[in-house]
Amino acid sequence: MSKNAPFKFDIVGSFLRPDFLKKARSEYSNGKITLEQLKKVEDEAIKDLISKQKLARLSVITDGEFRRSSWHLDFIWAFDGIGHEKTNIGIPFHGEAALIDDTYLTGKVSIKEHPFIEHFKFVKQFEENDFVARQTIPSPAQFLFQMIIPQNIERTKKIYANEEELISDIATGYKKVIKDLYLAGCRNVQFDDCTWGVCVDPNAKFIFGTDEIGLQNIIEKLIRINNLAIEDKPEDLVINTHICRGNFHSTWACQGGYDFVAKDLFSKENVNAFYLEFDDERSGDFKSLQYVSEDKKVVLGLITTKNPLLENKIDIINRVKEATKYIPLERLCISPQCGFASTEEGNKLTEEEQWAKIKLVHEVAKEVFNL
Repeated sequence: MSKNAPFKFDIVGSFLRPDFLKKARSEYSNGKITLEQLKKVEDEAIKDLISKQKLARLSVITDGEFRRSSWHLDFIWAFDGIGHEKTNIGIPFHGEAALIDDTYLTGKVSIKEHPFIEHFKFVKQFEENDFVARQTIPSPAQFLFQMIIPQNIERTKKIYANEEELISDIATGYKKVIKDLYLAGCRNVQFDDCTWGVCVDPNAKFIFGTDEIGLQNIIEKLIRINNLAIEDKPEDLVINTHICRGNFHSTWACQGGYDFVAKDLFSKENVNAFYLEFDDERSGDFKSLQYVSEDKKVVLGLITTKNPLLENKIDIINRVKEATKYIPLERLCISPQCGFASTEEGNKLTEEEQWAKIKLVHEVAKEVFNL
């Protein structure tokens, strides 16, 4: 079995937090338990999750992002030069605001020791012949995006008059984290990246506060910073990108097919594979897959994590066949479209329904790929 992602039967990485973990995290936030006590609860929850991932016959194991409040901000907060505070507005999702902390620059970006390295080491100890550990982190582009959105741009300019210096500092910080992950034994890293969901949205120019030319310049910067961060990586380190349009409490933030960014993104970003959201009409059709360069694989996110309704297996199999019009079957894999809990609130389904979704992905993969 290949030890490198993507796998024919794959996942994006986050899972619903069990109630006892949510309770412990709340108690820690309220000063009722210590950090050491919280860590013990997190360890217990993660060990149980890893056992369930192995029982589900997944090739990859993750910590479910159980030590985070959100898929991206906890990672960013660990860098020097970053501040955050509780938001009054939040991020607008479809029908609901994601009340996650406002996050911004307070100084130059750098990193000494990132706590995610220890998080990975805990999962690494449970690797076996058929199971490999993966570390999920937000993409460098996502980090940059956070600092150049309209509400942060003036604060960012006061610290970085030259945006190229910011790009360089973020990329340098990521190189440090990636190197430390590699030294800890990590060979599978996943970038999670919502910036492309924003870029393809009909309101993209408004969200970025720019015009069409400015948006194209942003697209080029987002690709460039991701490539800068991973240049000179060890040859046996696999880095893949998962693209999402927002995933909070079963809601979404953006919509639009990949067509607007496909020619640039799918051919120029130097990752091994793209995990692509294709669970409903918001994601567009498969035509954009024709632009994926021949050295890359695609993981089709056809099973939604946003609701408990179990998809029809035949319909999903037919969709995989449809995708082969644009990319050969040997370069395709299948997974849920996103994680089940990009933030600790989780999506609106039960753990039993979550594992039923995983089982369906496995059943489809067995039939389509003759596993």
